[in-house]
Amino acid sequence: MIKVYVMQTCPDCTAVKQLLKDDPRFLLTDIGEQARNLKQFLSLRDNNPAFERVRQRGTIGIPCFVFEDGNIVFSLDKAMEIIKDMPQILPEEEPEEGASCSIDGKGC
Repeated sequence: MIKVYVMQTCPDCTAVKQLLKDDPRFLLTDIGEQARNLKQFLSLRDNNPAFERVRQRGTIGIPCFVFEDGNIVFSLDKAMEIIKDMPQILPEEEPEEGASCSIDGKGC
């Protein structure tokens, strides 16, 4: 899963959030919603070399896409280029109405 740091008041993040909201490959994390989210992002931003240019420019670094392998990119276009060959994970199917606890579905 790709973690995406965004913020509600960031204009660049608004489009990203809208485009990715239903894609299960992405976990949207709004850094303005909870202090825990902000602390997590700041720790990444302060310690990861991928943010060096971001810090030099005095910008925040969102939207920020963090891939499972540690790769970090800051644009939706670059993120989509990386994941174009990744399979989309489909949500698990809901059990049929009245399904029981046995494997064959006939009862407990």
